[in-house]
Amino acid sequence: MFGLDGMTDALMTTYNRLPVAFARGDGAWLWDEDGNRYLDGLCGIAVTGLGHAHPDISAALADQAATLLHTSNFYRIPLQEQLGERLCALSGMDRAFLCNSGAEANEAALKLARLHGHSREIDLPAIVVMEQSFHGRTLATLSASGSRKVQAGFEPLVQGFIRVPYNDLEAVRAVARNSPTVAAVLVEPVLGEGGIRVPDPGYLAGLREICDQNDWLLMLDEIQTGIARTGKLFAFQHEEMVPDVITLAKALGNGMPIGACLARGTAAALFQPGNHGTTFGGNPLACRVGMSVLDVVERDGLAARAAELGDRLAQEITTAELPGVIEVRHHGLMIGIELDRPATALPALALEHGLLLNVTAERVIRLLPPMILSDDEAGELVVRLASAVRAFAAA
Repeated sequence: MFGLDGMTDALMTTYNRLPVAFARGDGAWLWDEDGNRYLDGLCGIAVTGLGHAHPDISAALADQAATLLHTSNFYRIPLQEQLGERLCALSGMDRAFLCNSGAEANEAALKLARLHGHSREIDLPAIVVMEQSFHGRTLATLSASGSRKVQAGFEPLVQGFIRVPYNDLEAVRAVARNSPTVAAVLVEPVLGEGGIRVPDPGYLAGLREICDQNDWLLMLDEIQTGIARTGKLFAFQHEEMVPDVITLAKALGNGMPIGACLARGTAAALFQPGNHGTTFGGNPLACRVGMSVLDVVERDGLAARAAELGDRLAQEITTAELPGVIEVRHHGLMIGIELDRPATALPALALEHGLLLNVTAERVIRLLPPMILSDDEAGELVVRLASAVRAFAAA
């Protein structure tokens, strides 16, 4: 079954897919079925931070696939234990729950928040969340998100969320004064889907202070920011603070589905046997890949490389003085280029210039290139981006 555009009709229409299919990848590059080459400036939305077909990841996958894929969480999984210990040591957390995706990691965090509220004898615990945020597409995570677009049509939404403006500590303090049922704050260190919005320095530390004053959990959604993308292994490490809960996914597997919910202190002791679980989460294959990703990130100094590349790309994009650009924002290799008009047509146009990117918040070009990008490839990315943006402005 194929439609007029050559795409199959067998898949649900949950995506407006562009008419290209990639046959192979190598490092920062992808080739389509016709042999055309593209520079990957999106990384599968911050997933393939080590690029495509990385030899260490390929070797880990092949070796583990030939050894053991899956047993069950009814039994010990040594690789899961090793990955959990390593993530906790790197983040300052105490315990980890390994799962399959970012949405599933955030679901675990939301359940921890409710358990924390009930432990304080709050019958209907509430969670403070941010406008313009995005936390996933399950019913609970889309309800937590600050995007009406992802919520529309799925009412009734899950209750128990209090929404405030992002990067506004006074708004959170007002909630603390007026809402005694709050149990936690859930926040992205940088708004990803919300347009690469970087908060003021001290924002996360300020949230930490408010949470401490009110016995709330501070829960950071590091699904897009985590694993070195912002120039630190975790984005919260740019400030002098430590959260209670961290959620991870995306770059932790470099394309292998994996998620993690990390917790410390009282939050780490909330889940008990039977409270939560997963069939596939934390299986030997996913955890072996996660360990290999961390090995490469640490061995090759990729957090520092992400910081260096992000500064360079943001500067070169700014000095290029591209038409229609209002602002260039970045935190490491999370780069947002805000335009003066809607730009939903740009991803397709960029393909014609051999570049993968996407547009979020309607008019913000989002670049999430791999951390293994060479200096020459970084320069090529700017050249291709500039050509696409100038063509878009002239259209």
